[in-house]
Amino acid sequence: MIPPLDPGRKTGSQGRAAGSIRRATATASRNAMQLDRIGQDLAAALRFYSRLPLPAGRDDPDAFAMPSLDRIAYAIPLAGAVIGLIGALVLVGAMALKLPAFLASVLAVTALVLATGAFHEDGLADAADGLGGGRDKAQRLAIMRDSRIGTYGGCALVLALLLRVAALEALVTSAGMLRAALVLVAAEAASRAAGVLLLLALPPARTDGAGASLGRPSETAGLACGLVAALLVAVILVPGFGISTAFAGLIAPLVALVAMMRLSGRLIGGQTGDVAGATQQVAVIVFLLGVLIFPGR
Repeated sequence: MIPPLDPGRKTGSQGRAAGSIRRATATASRNAMQLDRIGQDLAAALRFYSRLPLPAGRDDPDAFAMPSLDRIAYAIPLAGAVIGLIGALVLVGAMALKLPAFLASVLAVTALVLATGAFHEDGLADAADGLGGGRDKAQRLAIMRDSRIGTYGGCALVLALLLRVAALEALVTSAGMLRAALVLVAAEAASRAAGVLLLLALPPARTDGAGASLGRPSETAGLACGLVAALLVAVILVPGFGISTAFAGLIAPLVALVAMMRLSGRLIGGQTGDVAGATQQVAVIVFLLGVLIFPGR
C-alpha cells in the first residue's frame, strides 16, 4: 500500500523549482539595486558637470552634496555622452530645418555650453591665463583663482569655440548629419574621461579648490572611467566609421591628456580643477580633429 503524500512536504522537483525561483528573485533584486546605483551615480555626475535640473531621488538624501569622484568616476563618460546627446539633437534638428551646416554647428556648440553652464570653458580660460601669464607657481595659481578673464584666457576661449564649430561643420559636410552627431556624443564622453585621468595622474597643485575638493580618484576608479569611455567610443564609432576611426578617437584624448599633464606638471607641479576643465576642452577638439583626419569608411 502506497502511503499518502504529506501536503506539507515538497517533492525534490518542487524543492528545486522553489530554489530556482528564490535565486532568480535574488538576482533580479541585485540587478535592480545595481541599476539604481548606476542611475544615482549618473545623476550625481550630471549635477556636477551640467546645469540640467535633475531632482533628488527618494533614496538619495545627499544628491546635491559634493559627489565622491572615486564613486562616480565610471559614470562621468556616461554623463558626457548624455550632454553630447543634447548637442547632437540640436545639430540634427537644425539640419532638419534646412539650416546651413555652419549655423547648425554653432547652435549645437551653444547648446553644449548652455547645458554645462560653460563649466569646462571657464576652466580653459582660467588655466590659459594662469599657465600663460604667471611667472612662477604661486602667481599662476593666483591668476587661475581670479574670476577676471585675461588675454590668454580670452584667446584660448575664442579659439577653442572656433575649432569646435569648424570641426563639427567639417564633419557634417564630410560624414553627414547623423554620423557627425554620433561623433559629437563620443567626443563629449571620451574628453571627460581625459579630465578625470588628469586628476589621477597628477597631485593637487593646491589644497583647496574644485580639484582638491573632489579628491583624486583611485587607480581602480580611473581604470573604470577609462574603460567605460573606450567602450562608448567603440560602440558609437565602429558601426558607422570603422575600427581605424574608433582607434583615432581613443588615441586623441590620450594625446591631449599627456600634453596637459606635461604642461601642468612643469608649470604648477600638479593639477587643479581649471586644468582638468582645460584638458576636457583640448581633448574634445583633438577628438573631432582625429576623426576628420582618419574618417574611416
